[in-house]
Amino acid sequence: MPIRYYSTNRHVNAVEGITPFTEDVSFQEALLAGQAPDEGLFMPDRIPQLSMGDIIALRDKPYWQAALLVSSAFLSEEFTPDVLESIVKDAYNYPVPLEAVYPRAFILRLDQGPTASFKDFAARMMARLMSHCRPHGERINILVATSGDTGSAVGEAYKGVSGIDVNILYPAGEVSPMQKKQLDTISGNVQALCVDGKFDDCQNLVKEAFADPELACFNLSSANSINFGRILPQMVYYVYAYAQLAGAGEEVLVSVPSGNFGDALGCEYARRMGLPVAKLIMPTNENDEFPVFLETGKYQKVSPSRACISNAMNVGHPSNLARFFELYGGTVDRSGRVHRYPDLDQMRHRIFSVSVTDEQTRRTIKSVYERYHVILEPHGAVGWAGLETYQQKTGDSRLAICLETAHPAKFPDEIKELLGIEPEPPESMKDLARRDGSAINISKDFASFKKYLQSHLKIRK
Repeated sequence: MPIRYYSTNRHVNAVEGITPFTEDVSFQEALLAGQAPDEGLFMPDRIPQLSMGDIIALRDKPYWQAALLVSSAFLSEEFTPDVLESIVKDAYNYPVPLEAVYPRAFILRLDQGPTASFKDFAARMMARLMSHCRPHGERINILVATSGDTGSAVGEAYKGVSGIDVNILYPAGEVSPMQKKQLDTISGNVQALCVDGKFDDCQNLVKEAFADPELACFNLSSANSINFGRILPQMVYYVYAYAQLAGAGEEVLVSVPSGNFGDALGCEYARRMGLPVAKLIMPTNENDEFPVFLETGKYQKVSPSRACISNAMNVGHPSNLARFFELYGGTVDRSGRVHRYPDLDQMRHRIFSVSVTDEQTRRTIKSVYERYHVILEPHGAVGWAGLETYQQKTGDSRLAICLETAHPAKFPDEIKELLGIEPEPPESMKDLARRDGSAINISKDFASFKKYLQSHLKIRK
């Protein structure tokens, strides 16, 4: 029986501006829609299970085989095996290193794709799924908000894909020069929009556009992690890493630097699929709404979001918090209003979160390099600092996996100042200086954004 997808807002009643969407849809419908009509996020109505035998059989196998195992569990009723195999083989044609820091702790380096960011993993698979599902003769318009790496990964993944155009919104002054160069110069069917505001303003513009019936004719879809098509590929990391490192049934710690919570949600789903994750560690930067919530039991978004050197995590109200709340029996909407609190005891049992300051982030980059000769960039350093904090508090010495989500060469000034070295850029970044292009500057006012969309977007292929 195929898995169906429902909205996180389906039980929200008597709230102005929200008409609960009580139906369910297929994965392909959820993928193309991006978010539910009531501004909720799509969730699968059941979580398929993976056997430990199938997981362990992935040891020493290429990454795409892990992606095929996970995607088949969710999608086998909607996609044929040959289509899924073709998609994952094409999406994952680059290495996925696991770097030992010390014998029981590893860095999963998600920085070897076309834009040297973990976002490549979800964006490349999603672009291929969406291209396969696109209605014949129709054009899809992707809107994506980015605080750093999402936009360039999505842009590169969709560049040249027939029948799909992409508009990327990023906050002025809050992306690194390297990230801005990547975003502004993708070109072709991809346009960067520089927003006079914060990441949350970019995200809200995208969500308002999806909810506006006058824009429905443009076949809007999202490549942000509000789209479940982004979440599914993010489950694969953990299955792959576990298969390479752990003994069958061995419990592990996983530390995921967390901004919009898509990566962490992937781990939560992987655990519920049967992966033995003893603790999901979710360190944030100084946008500390989630660790404060776990500590106090009361949720209050950070608005405006705080600018930190781990800029892709500068999120004051994570979109995927709605999915975390749903999985633990609660409901929160896109504005940050809680309609029903989740089971806090269960969340605390499964999840640990801590806020990591910029000072701690820099100190971690220095100490990890000095002690282990491993180079972390700011996001990976937040993840490592969170892992160390958890281990110091609990004494837990189980096998640990920490995500490194971007290549250190994307932050050359920070790394040079802290370590006195210039990290060697990966092949994917070496031609960046020769690329040309510029963003369109827009305000955070939705009426202006709507006019831009109405004058620039196309409907037909």
